[in-house]
This record gives sequence, C-alpha cells and structure tokens, in this order.
Amino acid sequence: MHAAGIIAEYNPFHNGHAYHAAQTRKSSGADAVIAVMSGHITQRGEIAIFDKWQRAGAAVVAGVDLVLELPAVFAVRSAQYFATGGVQLLQRLGIVATLAFGAEAVQPEQLYSAASALDEPAVTAQLKSNLTQGLPYAAALADALIACGHTTADIIKSPNNILGIEYLRAIRKQAPEMAALPIRRIGSHYHEPELTGTYSSATAIRNGLRRGLPLTDAVLAALPATSSRMALDLLASGWGPADPVRLEAAILSTLRRLSDRQLQVLPELSEGLENRLRNAADQAGTLTALLTQVKSKRYPYSRLQRILAHLLLGTTADQLADFDQTGPLYARVLALNSRGRVALRHIARQSEIPIITKTTQHLNSRIYHGGNFTPLQAMLAVDVAATDLFSLCLPAAENRKGGLDFCRSAFHIG
Repeated sequence: MHAAGIIAEYNPFHNGHAYHAAQTRKSSGADAVIAVMSGHITQRGEIAIFDKWQRAGAAVVAGVDLVLELPAVFAVRSAQYFATGGVQLLQRLGIVATLAFGAEAVQPEQLYSAASALDEPAVTAQLKSNLTQGLPYAAALADALIACGHTTADIIKSPNNILGIEYLRAIRKQAPEMAALPIRRIGSHYHEPELTGTYSSATAIRNGLRRGLPLTDAVLAALPATSSRMALDLLASGWGPADPVRLEAAILSTLRRLSDRQLQVLPELSEGLENRLRNAADQAGTLTALLTQVKSKRYPYSRLQRILAHLLLGTTADQLADFDQTGPLYARVLALNSRGRVALRHIARQSEIPIITKTTQHLNSRIYHGGNFTPLQAMLAVDVAATDLFSLCLPAAENRKGGLDFCRSAFHIG
C-alpha cells in the first residue's frame, strides 16, 4: 500500500484542510491519506478549541482516511521538534511514501535550499548561538539563514514555510526514502484574524466559534458541512469552545508557589525567565496580563504559552530530551474510515511501533496514578494529562471530568 502523510492540527478542520487533503490524494496517487494530528494542546501551546476525537472525526469524513495523534511531547514544541516527531511517526508506520505539506507562494526549490543550508556548519553555529541568546526558534532560524546568505526574510515570515523547511530537514535525516510534496496554500494568511470567505484562516474561524451560538454565516461558510454540524452540536452541548482562561488561576498559583529550581527545569526556559514569570504572576490577575507583561522579542506568545503548558503538564526539559532520543513510541488512532481500516491492517503488519486503539491497552487509571512508567507509558501519560487540562477548559461543568482518555475510543465511519 502507498500512503501519503500529513502533519496537522485541524483546530478545527476547515475548508483549507479539505482542499489540502484532496490535493494530497490527487498529486500523490496514494491509496490512503494518513494525518498525524496534535491532540489537546497545539504547537503554539494553546488549548485546542474542540476535543481531538471530534476534530479527527471531521477530518475522516471530509478527505482524510486515518488520523493518528502526535504525542504531546512532540506536538507542544518548537517547529524543529514538532516536524521531527511527525516525520518519525509517519516513517515508523512502514507504509507512508510521501509527506504532503502546505507552503506559501514560493518556489519549492527555495525551501529545499533552506533545508539543506540548516545543516551547514556555519548555519548550525549561528542557529545555536541565536538560541543560546534566547531568541525564539523561528526568529533564530530566520536570522541564521539570512546571516549566511541562503534565503530571504520573506520566505521565513510564514509559519507554513518554516514548518515546510523543518519537514524537509526531518525527512532528510529521519526518512530519506520519503518523498516531499509541497502544496501551495490557498486562502487567508495563517494568522488573519478576520473571516474572509470559503478559505478563512483557522485563527479567524476560532475567533468566530468563541463568540458562541448562533454561528454566523461567515463561520459556517469556512467549514465543510460535517465540521459545521459538529461545531453546532459541540457548542450546544457545552463541549466547546474550550477556553484556556479557565486555567489561569492554576497557572498563576503554580508560578507563585514553585521555587527557582523547580521552574528552571521547564522546557524552553532561558536563564532569568523564571524570575520574570514569577514577578509577573505576583502582579497579574489574569492570564492575558501575565503574558503581556512577560512577552518580548525573545519570548513571543507561542513560546510563553508552550512553557506554561509544560508547567501544568509537569514535563521537564530533561524528559523531552529523553523522548527526542526515542522518538514516538506508539501510533494512537483517533479516527478512521473504511480506507483507513485497510491502511491500519497494513500498518499492523509493517509498523515499528505498536498501534493503540484504546489507551487502557497500555495505560489505565491505576498505572497512571501510580506513576511507575515504562517509556511508552510515560509518553502516553503526557497525552492523558493534556486531555485533563483540555476538559477543565470546557464551558459546561458537567463535561469537565478527568480521565477521558481511558474511556474514549477512536471515531469510526463507513
């Protein structure tokens, strides 16, 4: 079987995603399209707007055949580690021949050139220096490439292009036999806050969903019909939109309580930031105020949000370094259709890692709360913790139960 892979967030699944899935199938000639998707916390450290099963379910109704979860220890990371984790997971399935990814209106050769340049000694040294100085990864990457004369600032301005460069780099290192398929992105800019029609940005769609019912025609027009129905049902039943503001008391109290040593072990935290975070937490009464006080060129919102996510997840820099050595240790199924079931049978025969259709096959509530984990269980436990954070952000109190990962199964259609 020839499968094409996509690495995505589907937060939520919108018309642009449906277009990308259709183009992936058409251009690759694949028998199945497999997406690796962030779970309940995104790459920017934000709580997803709807639960991962519903988001994945919308995808398999509208063009994707199988959706697997990208473990949170790779999903809630800077572009380099997000891309590497996604590529490693697809490669370990044993059937993915192509990775398709969105790119802005640039020549693919420019992305390939930038990806190759990243492993040149001069660029590597400059990138390392920039990161040591505390620059966020995207800015550090852009500066390193431009300083060494390999690309222009325009290419690096787009989050899609930065991820595209990192996908190409990860393919070369982790899966050299995998073909890359850049697909030109259509519609609004990635962070465009206003709805602009059929191909509006995910940011604008989330803004519209957070305004609640009734949804405007502009929001509904930006979603496939199945995603629209899903959104309406979830909003009506109090299963969305998830609001991270509901975590602000936990964040502020934790920052005020922890010692310097406890804060210094957090991922992406440079020396001295723990003091800024605590000082801001002592003064701020809201999450927005905290982020506004600490944000700087070195610490953009995305990096700060990831740090705060890891604060609540309990993950440390050393733990993530260990997970980077092992790579993804399982393929967890979130949703599939009939073609996805066929693909899953092929994966079962060829995969380097176990397939998880029920969390309790490997981790149950007793083991989770006991805390004595194998490496696979430790990785899966972070996903469980992310789900528990997500559920606390739901609007209906009766839906904020813990342990959803232990009782929810994959979304099946067809």
